[in-house]
Amino acid sequence: MSEEKQQEATTDTPELEVKSDAAAEEATAATSKKVATDAPAAKDGDDRKGPRRRRGGNDRRGGRRPRRGGRGDRVRPEFDQKIVSIRRVTRVMAGGRRFSFSVSMVIGDKKGKVGVGIGKAGDTQLAIEKAVRDAKKNMIVVPMTKEGFIPHDVHVKYASSEVMIMPAPGRGLVAGSSVRTVLELAGVKDVTAKIFSRSKNKLNNARAAVEALKQLKKG
Repeated sequence: MSEEKQQEATTDTPELEVKSDAAAEEATAATSKKVATDAPAAKDGDDRKGPRRRRGGNDRRGGRRPRRGGRGDRVRPEFDQKIVSIRRVTRVMAGGRRFSFSVSMVIGDKKGKVGVGIGKAGDTQLAIEKAVRDAKKNMIVVPMTKEGFIPHDVHVKYASSEVMIMPAPGRGLVAGSSVRTVLELAGVKDVTAKIFSRSKNKLNNARAAVEALKQLKKG
């Protein structure tokens, strides 16, 4: 009897192994079906294998997207402006030092109008705005010919600055320091300017050039 029982046990073991393998296959098939049903349906043209697209990014195929409310054409200012000099001024008070800025500026439309102004403030931008307003108050109209030439020579002394301006047909604008800035923004052509003084004060040189242009008379 012991030998028969051993034979029956040996014959039953492969059947159990077969049954366990079949159960494992059924379990794996059931789990794969469940995963397939739970997974979201892929959209048309959506490739899950490839890299994900960034939201709101630039699409290289179609180029950049147009901006909302694109920039319009910038309005050109009425006058061109140029800073001649900017200085930081220190004032010693009882509580310590206080700093302010002094800005000298020349403005003009290059069509005969030019002005020199000065502005002082604790902020640079505010000082520039003050200088522009002051230059507009002191603006003059330069008497010139239709070609943009001055009619005659002029020699002026203002404070410690001494300037002479004379016409020079065919030579262009020959001047230096802030005198050149004044003549350029005034729109004067073919002139030669000479500074006789040794003054390095750019504001005074610019004002001397304006005073010289004031004395011009149409012939």
